[in-house]
Amino acid sequence: MNLGIKDRVAVVAASSRGLGQAVARRLAKEGAKLALCARTSAALDAAAEEIRRETGAEVMTRALDVTAYDKVRGFVAAVVERFGRLDICVANAGGPPAKSFAETSIEDWRAAADLNLMSTVYFAKEALPAMQRQQWGRFIAITSVAVKQPVEGLILSNAVRSGVSGLIKTLANEYGRDGVLVNNVCPGYTATARLVELSRRLALKEGVDAAEIEERWARQTALGRVGRPEEFADLVVFLASERAAYITGVSIAVDGGLVKGLY
Repeated sequence: MNLGIKDRVAVVAASSRGLGQAVARRLAKEGAKLALCARTSAALDAAAEEIRRETGAEVMTRALDVTAYDKVRGFVAAVVERFGRLDICVANAGGPPAKSFAETSIEDWRAAADLNLMSTVYFAKEALPAMQRQQWGRFIAITSVAVKQPVEGLILSNAVRSGVSGLIKTLANEYGRDGVLVNNVCPGYTATARLVELSRRLALKEGVDAAEIEERWARQTALGRVGRPEEFADLVVFLASERAAYITGVSIAVDGGLVKGLY
């Protein structure tokens, strides 16, 4: 299937590792030109070089903190200046720390809102007008299955990422007539460093081995296993493509059947 992504320009945030890097690699394999950002320049440059070597894609990078609006604004402006357009924007950021409500501080809540909600707002503020001008675009937020079914120990993510879902639905309604599709992709338990961190924290709290926690998560899914980053990336890339032309305003879980609700 020709996805119609060749030579499209794609921004992927938090793409030095994990889900962001998997999405960037899949886009590159489809022929997209990439603009990648993450906080740590060494890890980001290493990821970019690996993608270039594997795919031959044109890749620009910039180290930045997605919670700083001026940095995001400058990055998106640099992308448009270099490539002349911006077609795809994947808003992504690491998750807030795993805590119960009693363990959180007010500063934890402010930091989580900045990291996951406001960073998405910043990318939307800068990317959507560029897409609107060209009457074509794909804006995709990466959140969590927590927006559909709260995850134990992730109160900050459960609450703040749900705000992102509301934002995405509203933006889809506002920009649909301009040919811009806006969607939210919600990963379940996926084999990333973030999942390892969470399993270790819960294991320490419960006095069990981390492998037992991971096996428990796997049993909760219909498929009986955790996901692979590339399986998640495949859906993001489809939503970024020409083939997804009538899909907007949705929050799709990539969770192996973890969520037990109907929607």
